[in-house]
Amino acid sequence: MAQDQAGSNDLKLEEFEEFIEAGELEALRAERDEMRDKFMRALADAENARKRGERDRREAEQFGGSRLARDMLPVYDNLRRALNVVTDENRAQSPALIEGIELTLRELLSVLTKHGVTPIMPEIGDTFDPQQHQAMFEAPVPGTKAGQIIQVMTEGFLLHDRLLRPAQVGVSSNTQG
Repeated sequence: MAQDQAGSNDLKLEEFEEFIEAGELEALRAERDEMRDKFMRALADAENARKRGERDRREAEQFGGSRLARDMLPVYDNLRRALNVVTDENRAQSPALIEGIELTLRELLSVLTKHGVTPIMPEIGDTFDPQQHQAMFEAPVPGTKAGQIIQVMTEGFLLHDRLLRPAQVGVSSNTQG
């Protein structure tokens, strides 16, 4: 009996349209279309927020340690400088000390590399690249072309694909090659 009552209460679409005035039907359709548009926009916003959150999470995972890595670079530089001034006489007098510095430098570089930090090691004669190098000075050096690296002060570093620190270099300013 409940089914019979429900069936008799159902109105066919034509009867419903006759029941509602034409203006009301158009207003309901417009409201339906507006709600559908709002729903689709909310769905798109939610998807964009999900993608943005995923991208932010990946970037935080990759680049979250950039401050620590940047703070460790002076330690690397100082160990490198210490080894650059070692003479054969120093090496003969304190071989264990020199070996300890070399091992510490290698271990530091290994740990940095493990976390996505890679050195930028320009060579004298390479072309200056403003995306990876910072020109500390320019000087005319015979036998070089303008824009060639003539001195490397410090190595640069990348964190994955981002520049952590540019290599500091001197650049030739010769106008003739």
